Amino acid sequence: MKKAILIPTISLFIICLCATFLLGIVNSVTEDKIAQNAVQTEMDSRKVVMADAVSFGDKVEGNHTYEGVDSPYSYVEALDANSNLIGYVFVTQSTGYGGAISTMTGVSTDGKVTGVEFLQINETVGLGMNATKDSFKDQFKGLSGVIGVNKNESTETEVKALTGATITTKAAAKGVNIALDIYENVLGGENNG
Repeated sequence: MKKAILIPTISLFIICLCATFLLGIVNSVTEDKIAQNAVQTEMDSRKVVMADAVSFGDKVEGNHTYEGVDSPYSYVEALDANSNLIGYVFVTQSTGYGGAISTMTGVSTDGKVTGVEFLQINETVGLGMNATKDSFKDQFKGLSGVIGVNKNESTETEVKALTGATITTKAAAKGVNIALDIYENVLGGENNG
């Protein structure tokens, strides 16, 4: 009886130990490549959200409280060919239906959104993941101040909610709003540009 319990237990333990060891090896081999890909994605996305920029300054990181929640952020200055400041590129965090959303937002020196990209998003396929489509992201371009969400249509101060994904839409808007709030209240808004 003891043998019938002991042998499968030891076998399962050895299998789990081997699997853990192999996963550790795979992780150590791929960890650097994953980190390099994340950095490259961020660099490429900067040019998407701030197309007029020729170069970008050094990354500045911090924490910002928005609507009572402390959130990490980073930004870089966007520069033209003569190294003149034309805006900022922010990376902010919010929480959607499927978890954390990392939003990159370009903001011109006059406080208007120049573009939006999602660096990390894991929402429901066919609903929340529609936020990654240009038709949704382009709604933010040219908006400033506090951006709201409208279930029926986009307006001068609101984006149209994704069908069946209002939580995702609000999280995306919050990520952009955090960037705009940092621009206005941390960097000094239009007085800085």
